[in-house]
Amino acid sequence: MNMKRITGIVAALVCLAGCINEKIEGADLKVGDVIPDFEVVMNDGSLVSDEILKESVSVIMFFHTSCPDCQQVLPEMQKIYDKYASQAVNIALISREESEMSISAFWEKKCFNMPYSAQNGREVYLKFARERIPRVYVCEKGGIIRYMFTDNPNPSYDDIMSSLESLIR
Repeated sequence: MNMKRITGIVAALVCLAGCINEKIEGADLKVGDVIPDFEVVMNDGSLVSDEILKESVSVIMFFHTSCPDCQQVLPEMQKIYDKYASQAVNIALISREESEMSISAFWEKKCFNMPYSAQNGREVYLKFARERIPRVYVCEKGGIIRYMFTDNPNPSYDDIMSSLESLIR
């Protein structure tokens, strides 16, 4: 190998290492925190905001349909939606960097009917967290996070349901 090529490879590796260790700026909400100000449009045209979610018990999930853990949790969220959407529980599913077209195709394949908000970027997600999906926040009226689930371990239907039931009573 000639010296120019070796220098180029080393320079590329140094640049890549810098990206890997890049600090991601964003919130890191915990149980007891209040959800931040945000507003998204759902695929059905409805508007969801922190103010709307604060009106009742709510569930917020951040996902990406190519994430294997999200693929496990989304059917559980569909069951939660089927059971609780009619009981004045606000449910907001918000993508992290995923297009409407990609989510729509996944929803159709899985026969999901719960509304979602496709977000091409991470602006809304970063108000809640810096890393890891799925993220599920179960909040009491007033927007206070009372339960939080990530991929360690993935929450089950029973986990989410029991957290909701404890807040609805």
